Amino acid sequence: MLKIFRILSLIEGTSLIVLFLIAMPAKYHFGAFDIVWQVGMTHGILWLAFVSLSLPVSHKQGWSVMFWMMVLLASVTPFACFFLDSKLKQESVLVNAGEELK
Repeated sequence: MLKIFRILSLIEGTSLIVLFLIAMPAKYHFGAFDIVWQVGMTHGILWLAFVSLSLPVSHKQGWSVMFWMMVLLASVTPFACFFLDSKLKQESVLVNAGEELK
């Protein structure tokens, strides 16, 4: 489940970057109003999926409430998805190493 969450995190974070760096400038500089609606709706759906999946993942992984809140903060901060992915990748490696020892 953590692997799926990591992938969703990267996709959601990338959609936020596209919204801020491509769609919004296209709207205000080139008058392309439709692109913001399309990219914004896509990002909104991905964000809802991210938040919905973050809770069961946090319980399964044993995250603290503070770490879970940092994950949610990363979902609305541009480029934070890449730092979150590296942190979750470290956690995944630790979990896999622990399973090999059993």
